[in-house]
Amino acid sequence: MTTVFEEQNISKAVMHMGLPAMLGQLTTLIYNIADTFFVSLTKEPAMIAAVTLCTPILLIIMSIASVFGMGGNSVIARLLGEDRNKEVRSTLNFCLYAMVLAGIIILLAGILFMEPIAKISGADAENMVYTHDYLKYIFLGAPFIILSNGFVHLFRSLGFIKESTIGLVLGNSVNIIFDYIFIVLLGWGTAGAALATSFGFFCSAIYYLACMIQAERKGNQLVSISIKSFVPDKKMVCSVVGIGIPGALITVLLSVSNIVLNNFIGIYGSNAVASYGIAYKVDMVPIMLTVGLSQGVAPLIGYYYGAGKKDRMSQVMKISTIYGVFLGAIFLAVFCLFGTKLAGMFFKDESLIHQAGYFISVLGLSAPMLGIINMITGYFQALGVAIKSLLITIMRNVVLFIPAVMILNRLWQLNGVIAAQPVVENVLGIICIMMYAKDWHSLKRNPAIFV
Repeated sequence: MTTVFEEQNISKAVMHMGLPAMLGQLTTLIYNIADTFFVSLTKEPAMIAAVTLCTPILLIIMSIASVFGMGGNSVIARLLGEDRNKEVRSTLNFCLYAMVLAGIIILLAGILFMEPIAKISGADAENMVYTHDYLKYIFLGAPFIILSNGFVHLFRSLGFIKESTIGLVLGNSVNIIFDYIFIVLLGWGTAGAALATSFGFFCSAIYYLACMIQAERKGNQLVSISIKSFVPDKKMVCSVVGIGIPGALITVLLSVSNIVLNNFIGIYGSNAVASYGIAYKVDMVPIMLTVGLSQGVAPLIGYYYGAGKKDRMSQVMKISTIYGVFLGAIFLAVFCLFGTKLAGMFFKDESLIHQAGYFISVLGLSAPMLGIINMITGYFQALGVAIKSLLITIMRNVVLFIPAVMILNRLWQLNGVIAAQPVVENVLGIICIMMYAKDWHSLKRNPAIFV
């Protein structure tokens, strides 16, 4: 742990923390694409549409993990920088049991209100059965989905980089294998896709719990899974939840904006929803990689902030942002040149291939800005200034995005709806740069923060 945070070469430290997180996000993305790919083999656009419509609900469940995972990550990293190990242990223990309780609540609520949730997601008579099948197994797996996603962030804050990545890869690999078994071999369609997803998260959650048990048995003073250690104090809970809720709302608002978008695209039929679903999955590659980079280096930023190391914190931000922008530029070029070929991996119908390929090239226009937006959002979360990261998300998914979808839909119909994302992301990127510059100058004017 100390070796990682005290690495003198900042570029090496960024790679050490960022690459495993990016790898983990990449495997998550691969399983998402695998879900859609195997479902697409059914040659039923309504099934692909159902998976697309249910994705925001899955993201909302994952966002519950962010309350305790990302909130705990930020608090723990700064406590480690301040050398307050006892408080690290109690914070970790609180996050563990809070995630278990939240998972059980989501399971029960999801089963009770499944029908209205499916309708709110944008399901219609054509795809309602498939949507219902998917949601049923996702809600049954909710406790493990929350545990798995929360542990990823908590492990990184402790410096358990290898274990965090292994858990992600394990869960996603299991998911892909059982996607093939349930969808292709057994023909279970969207139900099979959801069941494979939940089973993958189950396996990774069990792995993370086993790692915690082993660490505690080896005498790691930062880890305790005993219910006897569950003695959260008000200040600690407020710190975790105060940072975690804005972090969770980032995903919730993203899901809300996706639901709004799906409803607008749904006006143009299941084929349009299916084409966008494929394009969105492909566009998730640069999104997830830059998110992985920002989440991976967030503990570094938090640790250096807690330890008062201003220059090292600044270098992490500079290097990571450059990497993110460069990565986005590469994907922009790939999407513009090969968008149709990528769409051809999922569709056989020529009209769907060309429509999805066009969507991919349009969505790719925002890729370079993702590195800036996600890094600055992660920066504010790492410093515990979650309200600013939430402000970015509100601008992205409510203030800018929803009006953009409505206006562009009126002007250019379906093409306008698809263009809303790159328009908003590029405007937001400029706003984020201004927010970061203002915050950094404020920190420099307050030397008491860095002693």
